[in-house]
Amino acid sequence: MTDQVQQNQFDAEAMVIRKASDNDILVLRELFEKSRVEGQTRENDTGADLDYLMAGYFECKDSGFWVAQYREWIVGMIGVQRVSDNSAEIRRLRVRDTFRRNGIGTELMLHAIEFCKEKQFLKVILDVRIERSPAIKLFDSFGFLHGRERESEGRTTIDFYLDLYSDKTDTLH
Repeated sequence: MTDQVQQNQFDAEAMVIRKASDNDILVLRELFEKSRVEGQTRENDTGADLDYLMAGYFECKDSGFWVAQYREWIVGMIGVQRVSDNSAEIRRLRVRDTFRRNGIGTELMLHAIEFCKEKQFLKVILDVRIERSPAIKLFDSFGFLHGRERESEGRTTIDFYLDLYSDKTDTLH
């Protein structure tokens, strides 16, 4: 991205969330690799699901992947994968660092949760490294509950879940 948009210049009206396509894979890989450098991703996570985006997220009608596009730039991404008949996992939530704190992550989460409701999932799960406090605050704001904590590679990961059959999710954001 050659022209960096300053935070005070971001116009949320110019952002759209759209279904990802094969043409987006290089940019999605870039966002993923940046998260690896920042230590947000497990060392054994190769991101292969992004290389095989269509197979991983679109061959199953109950899965999907979206990007947040601001003008000509992809500034964020999120995926939902069905893990059982009644539950789905939110994956790959990323926002380009120069666009963070503009509500993009919130909009992506709203989109993913609405998708899960439309597909009539009862439960949504996700996990995050403990040092990712802005993401944890975001998940808390959506009513996600803390599940177990796991140690791996010397780092702590928190599992979260959201029960979609409760009345709480009808008043989110």
